[in-house]
Amino acid sequence: MNIGTVSVKSGLPAKTIRYYEDIGLITPDRRDNGYRDYCMEDVHRLRFLQRSRSLGFSVEECRQLLSLYGDGERESAEVKAIATTKLGEIERKIAELQGLHDMLQHLVATCYGDHRPECPIIDGLSGRAHAH
Repeated sequence: MNIGTVSVKSGLPAKTIRYYEDIGLITPDRRDNGYRDYCMEDVHRLRFLQRSRSLGFSVEECRQLLSLYGDGERESAEVKAIATTKLGEIERKIAELQGLHDMLQHLVATCYGDHRPECPIIDGLSGRAHAH
């Protein structure tokens, strides 16, 4: 298959597919004329990469997962350890975002939003406001 066909089948742009090839995540065969020649296994690996990236895994984490994906002797504990670490990172980010949300919600709630120049949001952003 050519890159256009693989792009359609995998749902990834050709540019992303070339990037994954450049960094060694996939290695399509080459025809005699030098063109890439993808197989269905490449499509499966690309879909795997797409789903992994959509869950927030880094390129290096994807490299590890892809290695385990292709290893029939893998232990699921290895895969679970990578996913558990990622889950912890996501939970920390959620907690951080919740804190940001709560702080901004407080600032918005304390601002009258009228014609006066006093603004708790500006004061809060400048560090002059006191947390309540």
